[in-house]
Amino acid sequence: MTTQSAREHRTPTTSWTVTPEPFTSPDATVLRRAYYAEVAGRYWKRQVTEAEIDQGLLDFPDDGLAPPTGQFVVGRRAGEPLACGGIRLLDPVTAELTRVYVDQRARGTGGGAALLAALEAQSRALGAERVRLDTRSDLVEARALYARHGYTEIPAYSSGPYAEHWFEKRLV
Repeated sequence: MTTQSAREHRTPTTSWTVTPEPFTSPDATVLRRAYYAEVAGRYWKRQVTEAEIDQGLLDFPDDGLAPPTGQFVVGRRAGEPLACGGIRLLDPVTAELTRVYVDQRARGTGGGAALLAALEAQSRALGAERVRLDTRSDLVEARALYARHGYTEIPAYSSGPYAEHWFEKRLV
């Protein structure tokens, strides 16, 4: 197996490419808005308005998702931006996954696995020895993805308003 850089991760069985990108880029912004629309819509059990998305992005800023404290990535399948995610350092050896999203049209095609591999590589490049995340009970697909890729449930490490499950994966 070849060593892949923290700059780009390609999965051999799919046409996914995941690369770092500023979370303010046009493609990243579209994906972050789609992420928020989906998670808020599921939570509220209704379609979310553009104004609610705007407010949600203000209420939950993407701070720390840029070097030197983190990174944001965009996943493209056959060149189309369909996935995103970020990591930020919680401390010198712990990175946190956040904003992990794969467009519904691309689910089941390896995008989630490609995102996790790239974000874990980015975490290692920042010196992290473990990755943590929190998620909600209704995000069953996300919880299954994390479990399939070696993340195990741990006691709460944060107290976010929507955190119901906490996961960790050792990187070393």
